[in-house]
Amino acid sequence: MTPLAENPGFAVVAAVIGLGSMGLGMARSLKRAGLDVVGYDITPAAVDRFVAEGGRGAATPAEAAQNADIVVSVVVNGAQTETVLFGPQGAADTMKPGAVFISSATMDPAVARDLAARTEALGLLYLDAPISGGAAKAALGELTIMASGSGRAFDAARPALNAMAGKVYELGDAAGTGAAFKMMNQLLAGVHIAAACEAISFAAKQGLDLDKVYEVITASAGNSWMFENRMPHVLAGDYTPLSSIEIFVKDLGIVQDMARSERYPAPLSAAALQMYLAAAGAGMGRDDDSSLARLYAQLSGTQLPGSAKEPQSR
Repeated sequence: MTPLAENPGFAVVAAVIGLGSMGLGMARSLKRAGLDVVGYDITPAAVDRFVAEGGRGAATPAEAAQNADIVVSVVVNGAQTETVLFGPQGAADTMKPGAVFISSATMDPAVARDLAARTEALGLLYLDAPISGGAAKAALGELTIMASGSGRAFDAARPALNAMAGKVYELGDAAGTGAAFKMMNQLLAGVHIAAACEAISFAAKQGLDLDKVYEVITASAGNSWMFENRMPHVLAGDYTPLSSIEIFVKDLGIVQDMARSERYPAPLSAAALQMYLAAAGAGMGRDDDSSLARLYAQLSGTQLPGSAKEPQSR
């Protein structure tokens, strides 16, 4: 890892906290747009990879944020975001007054509001800005960003938003609104994946040609973006994680918490959550979320591509 140093040749310094499949693509997009980018990740090898590509590396969130105008946090949830900001060697300790913290984690809107209030009390800006689009869109700088925050936060974040996103939805002047929009997206995404996996496994149980099922459904009214995007993983028998089962255990769990607090019935997302929990309990938690198809296959004695033949029952 190279030591962190000032680089006055760039007008805007951005720190990216979290260099996983999404964060690395976002850091690359920022760098490609001409920002001076410092990266931090809990895994040193991820930082080393970014440094090898010409970025700068830091050993802690505080070090990464020290001279940054913009700090982009690309971690998993609200708890990790709180640690990035306020934990030992947290970014809030070193961010300069008026710098903006862009939070891209998926979290309960109430948590986003609390983090924003604590951040802003320190003279910093906070933009609630969850993301959608996957690793491919992150790498291209074409993410969808669902953002809410003050006008000052948007203004300060604009160089990063322009570099990372194909679409930026400005959804209000208070943190929490962006988080709520993202949870509606995750409700639909989780249910659609579960439905797609149920359908493809049921088709296998019927003895149908799954390649032809995919061709027909993607040209028909029953298609969804998730069916079209995820079912090729099932057809290939490849469950290498692009988005894991555990992501939807977390996100649909948040949906259920939100619904319960509002006394709002959400039975479809509740049923989908139970399937993700079952898949995680069966050892698939870190596998691709299309692994729900494997769970359906196991429960019904159905053979999917790439799986050992199991007894068929009717």
